[in-house]
Amino acid sequence: MNLRIYNTLSGRKEIFKPVEPGKVSMYVCGPTAYDSCHIGHARSAVVFDVIVRYFRHKNLKVVYVRNFTDVDDKIIARANELGMEPSRLAEKYIAEFYQDMDALMVLRADHEPRATEHIQQMITVIETLIQKEMAYQMDGDVYFSVEAFKEYGKLSGRKLEDMEAGARVDIDEKKRNPFDFALWKSSKSGEPSWDSPWGKGRPGWHIECSAMSTEYLGKTFDIHGGGKDLIFPHHENEIAQSEAAFDRPFAAYWVHNGFVNIAQEKMSKSLGNFLLIKDVLRSFHPEAVRLFLLSSHYRSPIDYSQSAMDESVIALDKVYALLDRVDALIAGGKDAGQISGSGEYWERFCKSMDDDFNTARGIGVLFEAVRTLNRTLDEKQEALTTPLKNKIIADRRDILRIGGILGILSLPPQAYFQIKKNQVLQKKAIDPIRIEEMIRERNEARKARNWAKADEIRKKLSGMNVQLEDRSDGTVWKIGD
Repeated sequence: MNLRIYNTLSGRKEIFKPVEPGKVSMYVCGPTAYDSCHIGHARSAVVFDVIVRYFRHKNLKVVYVRNFTDVDDKIIARANELGMEPSRLAEKYIAEFYQDMDALMVLRADHEPRATEHIQQMITVIETLIQKEMAYQMDGDVYFSVEAFKEYGKLSGRKLEDMEAGARVDIDEKKRNPFDFALWKSSKSGEPSWDSPWGKGRPGWHIECSAMSTEYLGKTFDIHGGGKDLIFPHHENEIAQSEAAFDRPFAAYWVHNGFVNIAQEKMSKSLGNFLLIKDVLRSFHPEAVRLFLLSSHYRSPIDYSQSAMDESVIALDKVYALLDRVDALIAGGKDAGQISGSGEYWERFCKSMDDDFNTARGIGVLFEAVRTLNRTLDEKQEALTTPLKNKIIADRRDILRIGGILGILSLPPQAYFQIKKNQVLQKKAIDPIRIEEMIRERNEARKARNWAKADEIRKKLSGMNVQLEDRSDGTVWKIGD
C-alpha cells in the first residue's frame, strides 16, 4: 500500500500497514454531550468521515468506532446549572449531534458506544491496573500512577520530570503524584453513580475511551484519532492506562486534526466567538461547509471567516455549473460507466490522498479538472468528436468520484441550484463575524460596568433576531426561530 499517514506518536509520515491485512480498525473520540456542537467538532467529524470513505474506496474493510461521553464532570455541571438530570441532558445533545452530522452528510460510524453502557468494561480494566500496581485506591477514588508507566509522555513529547518541575496543579492529598489521574471517582450527592469494588461512583474520562475502543477493536488497533487538543492529557493518558493494562501497543497510528480559528482568533467559549454548526448551516449549504473544512490540510489550522465561506460557495457553484453544462451536452449519450480505464484526475486525486490524506491538494486537482473541462467546452462545442466526447464523460466521472470521497456533489445540478434559489428567497441578513464582534463589544462594556452600552448592543442584536444566552463559560448566540 502506498498510503502514508503522519503519526503523532513518531512525529513523521509512515507507510500505513494495518494490523490485519485488508482491514482498518479506527477509533475517534466523539463529543462530550453537554452542549451544542460547534464548527471545530464539524471539522473533526468531516476529516475522519473522508478518511473512512477513502479507505473504503481502496476496498479495505473498515470498522469505525466513534464514542459518546455521556457521563462527565462537564455534563453534571451543566445539568445542575439547567436543573436537569444528567442523562436527559446527554440525550438532548446526542440527538442534536446526529442532526448536525446528518445535515453535514457525515456517515454514521459502525459502532457508536456510550460510556454509560460500558461501565463494567471500565471496572475490569481498572481492576487489572490495580492488580498490576499501576493504579491505587484512596477513599473510594482510584488513580493511575503515572510514575509507574515509564513511557508516560511519549505521545505529547512531554517529560514527567519537566512537568513536575514547572507544575501549577491543585494539590490533592489523595494523589501520590500531582499528575496521577482519576480512573474512578467516588459518588457525590446528586451525581449519577454505579456499584464498583471501591464503592459507588463513576468512571474518569480517560478510562472510558480505553474500555470502549478495546471492546470493539481489540487491545491493539490501527488508528486512534481526534482533535489536537486531545493529545494531552486525554490521549496520553489513554496510552498509559491501556498499555499498562494489556502489555502491548495500544493504537499503531495517532491522527490529530488542527483547530478552527474564527477571524484569526482561536475559537473559545470564554471569548464568546465559537460558532455552532446549526447556525453556520442556516447561512451556508452543507457541501460548501464541507468544502471549506477540507480546503486546508487536516493537520493545519483553518480560519473561518465570511470571505472564506463565500469563496467555498462560489467554488462549489462552479463545479455544479460545469456538471450542469456537461449533463446538457451528453444527455442521452454514452454513460460514463461504459468508458473503461481510470481517469487522470482521479489518479492524481488518489495520489494526493495517499500523501497523508491531503484534501487541499486533492481539491486543487478537482478544480483543475473543472477549468480544463470548461475550456474544452468553450473551444470545441461545435465540433465534438466521439473520442473527445468520451474524454469529457470520463472527466465528469472523475469529478463525481472525487466528490464522493469529499462528501460533496451529491445532488443533480438542477436540484442544487433550486435549493440555492430558495435559500436566497428565505435568507436573513446575518453576518456571524459581525455578531461575534458585537458580542465582544458587549462583553467589554459589561466588564467596564457600562450597562447602557451593553444593553444597547443587546437590543441591536435582538433586532437582528439574534438571541443571547450568558453562561458561566461565556456568551452563546443563536438565530431566533
